[in-house]
Amino acid sequence: MGDLGDFNPIRFEEGGMVIDIPTLNLDSLKKPEATITPLYPDHIPTLETPNLHPHHDKHLPRGIEETPEEQRRHWFVGSIDQGTTSSRFLIFNGEGDPVASHQLEFENLYPKSGWHEHEPLELLASVEECIDEAMRKFVDLGYRKSDIRSIGITNQRETTVVWDNNTGEPLYNAIVWPDTRTKDLVRDLKSRDQADTLTDLCGLPLSTYPSSVKLMWLIENVEAVKQAYEEGRLAFGTVDSWLIYKLNGGAKAAKPIHVTDSTNASRTMFMNLHTLQYDDNLLKFFGIDRSKIHLPKIVPSSDPCCFGKIAKGALSGVQIAGCLGDQSSALVGQCGFSPGQAKNTYGTGCFLLYNVGTKPVISKYGLLATVAYDFGGGRKPVYALEGSIAVAGSGVKFLMNNLGFVDKSSAITELAESVEDNGGVVFVTAFSGLFAPYWIDDAKGTIFGITQHTQKGHIARATLEATCFQTKAILDAMEKDSNAKLESLAVDGGLSNSDLCMQTQADITGIPVDRPGMRETTALGAAIAAGLATGVWKELNDLKDVNQAGRKVFKPNMERKQAEKLFKKWEQAVEMSRGWVNEVADGEEE
Repeated sequence: MGDLGDFNPIRFEEGGMVIDIPTLNLDSLKKPEATITPLYPDHIPTLETPNLHPHHDKHLPRGIEETPEEQRRHWFVGSIDQGTTSSRFLIFNGEGDPVASHQLEFENLYPKSGWHEHEPLELLASVEECIDEAMRKFVDLGYRKSDIRSIGITNQRETTVVWDNNTGEPLYNAIVWPDTRTKDLVRDLKSRDQADTLTDLCGLPLSTYPSSVKLMWLIENVEAVKQAYEEGRLAFGTVDSWLIYKLNGGAKAAKPIHVTDSTNASRTMFMNLHTLQYDDNLLKFFGIDRSKIHLPKIVPSSDPCCFGKIAKGALSGVQIAGCLGDQSSALVGQCGFSPGQAKNTYGTGCFLLYNVGTKPVISKYGLLATVAYDFGGGRKPVYALEGSIAVAGSGVKFLMNNLGFVDKSSAITELAESVEDNGGVVFVTAFSGLFAPYWIDDAKGTIFGITQHTQKGHIARATLEATCFQTKAILDAMEKDSNAKLESLAVDGGLSNSDLCMQTQADITGIPVDRPGMRETTALGAAIAAGLATGVWKELNDLKDVNQAGRKVFKPNMERKQAEKLFKKWEQAVEMSRGWVNEVADGEEE
């Protein structure tokens, strides 16, 4: 046998990773006693491939098991994210990273000025299509339905759905949360006895915002709803209840599932914030007879049994194990589990939640008291103070769709950056009145400071600034309610993608703005709720490293004196926007 000689050094390159294997002399292999020692350079990272079946731990050498952290990498949780303008379904791994998703927009209906509706069956169909398409992508990666432990649901809150309890069919379009058709009804309710006691019970002030007044309007104004109510057939729910009911099979199910979680129930004005159950005094105030209506059972946000299972489609038989209203879900997705932590979601509207711990804090400065999350399992529910802004991303949509300023929403930042500042323009985006902390129902969208110098860029910048000014007003109120100054603000949502908007937010508030690299925090929150119920994560401490990579912090650059000057101008504009809804009587001078 001749000499085998030396094998030259070998270099492998794959996906940006380089592995060098040094020279190997094979003559030694001729010796009987020779053994081959595998060469594993200590700098080679773990190799992963999406086509490797996630349960490869079954093939590990005997006696070797994966750590809990390694196991979580191969567990998956689905998340339905049903929003105001679109539905999505995302699949997360146990480290909180999305691996497959699908999104679908649907039609928003505006039949009259101030009215805003959705077709309930279209909402359901959009969710089902998103599930099927995301699952197709998931399977293409080499995974199976059985790899998904459970799914969670997060949804637009307050939006009100009514259906026939016997047939499961909707009786009217869903009335969406910013709808203002109830403004006269609200004005009447505010004049009634005990109106000033409601906030202490449910945490919310009387406004057009909660589900209670929407349900009242439906019973009073829609004959099919009124008749179903009188005959005891009327079923009521927010979007989470509707989806859970229909995804479980609706009226055709052997045992129909009609539930809601406490974060969604806390937005109806029917639930006592302290007991997390329906309150007879609240129902009586709104004229709701419990014997005539089917209300969803209030359950914890995380539970392996209460929400049932998907009845058909690509995820047939998979448990629904988590449910959170969208803003609570975003707080959970930001891992805001400690009192004093806060997040701001810049979506269609803008919603700031501040964790206040296990006892509710009733605001004295125009904020809402709400349930942050309730994970059950012997854990105490956690509460939050919330500031709600009706218009954020929808203001950008207005510039795009109504005024034709840009062709796509993402271009608004470039337009705003075409000018150095707002040019003296202030845009009070009160399309649905003003929410927290002002609660001005009779305000309308108003632009101040227009001159011949004004360009599209000035109005675009003023639109972004409107959200930032309202966030500043909410943070000031939170500081008064909590007697503590927020050290930083975690952000997410579509508008948070704008660096200009986030820098403006930091400048106006004077605190750092912390933006995660993975911004699907609302969907992640629902996945966390489901995963906690089904063993993907056992305790909140297991989530400490979730969604921490790639964060960017925007630090304040503006002098505080200049920021305060801009904010005072905003406050002046807010006061001047009052009263536009009030009609001028015949014969009265305008």
